[in-house]
Parts: sequence; C-alpha cells; structure tokens
Amino acid sequence: MPIKIPDQLPSANILENENIFVMTELRAIHQDIRPLRLLILNLMPTKIITETQLLRKLSNTPLQIEVEFLRTISHDSKNVDAEHLSSFYTSFDSVRNQHFDGMIITGAPVENLEFEDVDYWGELCDIMEWTTRNVHSTLHICWGAQAALYYHYGIRKYPLDSKLFGVFRHKVLKPQSPFFRGFDDEFFMPHSRYTGVLDSDILAVPSLELLSVSDEAGVFAVKSIDNHRVFITGHPEYDADTLALEYFRDIKKGLPIDIPQNYFPGDDPSATPSIYWRAHAQLMYSNWLNYYVYQSTPYDLDQIGS
Repeated sequence: MPIKIPDQLPSANILENENIFVMTELRAIHQDIRPLRLLILNLMPTKIITETQLLRKLSNTPLQIEVEFLRTISHDSKNVDAEHLSSFYTSFDSVRNQHFDGMIITGAPVENLEFEDVDYWGELCDIMEWTTRNVHSTLHICWGAQAALYYHYGIRKYPLDSKLFGVFRHKVLKPQSPFFRGFDDEFFMPHSRYTGVLDSDILAVPSLELLSVSDEAGVFAVKSIDNHRVFITGHPEYDADTLALEYFRDIKKGLPIDIPQNYFPGDDPSATPSIYWRAHAQLMYSNWLNYYVYQSTPYDLDQIGS
C-alpha cells in the first residue's frame, strides 16, 4: 500500500522514479479505508533530504499512511526555502487539538548544546508533552531520542570523546520483541553524533526496556514498556551516500573529522560506499508501524490518549 502525501511535495517525484507507490490526495479520498495518520516533526536542516529518506522507509508496508510534516515556529530554518515550509509544513498550534496514530521526531545538529539552550526547546517540550495524550506511538531518532529520554525520564546525554561517525555492528537483546521481529542476531546501522546515553541509566528506569546495544556505539534501541515511545540513537533512514556527504562537507569547512568507520571500502574516501543496513532499517520501520501503531491504535482517533 502507498503513502499519502501532498501532490506537489518534491519527494513525490523522487519516490515515483524509484517505483515507490505514492498516492495522491485525490486518489486516496476514493478508497474506503481509514489511513494511519502520521505526523513527522522534522528538525533536520536538510528538510527535503530527510523527508525523502523517511518516506522511503514508511512506504514499503501494506498500510495506507497519511503523512503530515510539522516544524517548530520558534526556530528560523535557514537551509530550506520558506515557500517549501509554508506549502508542506504545519505548526503545532494547527494540530494541537488533533490526534495521530503515530509520530516521528527526527534528530537535529544541536547535540553539543545543553537541551535548555536550544532555541526551540520550550516548544519541543510542549510537543513532547502533547504526544502523551494525542499520539498513540512516537518514534524518536538520534538527538530527538536523547531529548525525549531527558524530557520524559530525566536521562542525561553525555559527550563522547570524539564524534561517533560510521556504520556499526549491533546486537539484539530482546529477540522476542516485535520491534526486532525478522532481524538477524546482529545487524549494522549508521551513527553520526557527539553525545550518547548510558545503558545503566536506561536500566534504572522500570518503565523503559533496553532492546539493542552496540559494543562500539553503545545504546541503540529503547522503548517504553507501554509501547507508546520508541527511541533510536542512530540513523536507520540514512542513504548510502549520507555519511560521505557529511564527511566531505566538514572537510570543506575545515572542521576536524575522522573518516567514517566501516564505511568507505578500504577507508578510501574516493571509493564508493555500499549500503548494508537498508534491509534491517526497512524492517525496523515496518515493524514499528505494524506492531506499535496499526495493531493497537484505536480506530476512532479521538480515543487516543483516553
């Protein structure tokens, strides 16, 4: 089944050229089915790239999904055209009285700031509090996961000795968890971050469950016992060239950056990297949508949070 997105969203042409089934609003209204309502709070500066990456992962399921994009008003986005934001993004005030089956809160390049020093922290706290009553299940990614663990559970983030940058091996701690249904015992995922959380802090909270860790990258997957919140510290949605683009961007700016680990063949930046996390990343998003959203969300959206 397809994802339902605005007709003119730039990602639509990219996805259609990849033979991904995208449904226009006109076609969707003629189907007698209630689509899952999904809200994406996109905090990344590269809005269109992140939109496309996430929509790829959300599209490959048998579910019809209606996607809406949310932005923060308290932050001025400088890396995306204002017309794009006004055309395809909504504000929190516009959705405050609505309910959603699922929500994704992305990462953001603000890890070296204290949470309270982020200019949109107050607005983000309002949104995260709102999810407890108005969203059935929320998936938090990278800094978005750290922010939510801090806001909901008081779990701190810690600076790393150097940027965790590359593709790392992970192990499944709870193979019986539906979130990892169909996974191998070990799998690879990309990371790009300067901070992390401690497994001991996660395990000290009875309402949280640690699902996956990495010897090199630390905590990877956490969820609340009631399944309403899921936290991922890496970037399963990344394309094959995303880490390369970040690496060459920082090199061009003269910033200190190491070659991403386990990424370029032979650690040669001139070599074309291969993607070897796509299948598990796709399965992860499909499992979240199926087991934590579709299978348990109320048919009547107004019942969410009641």
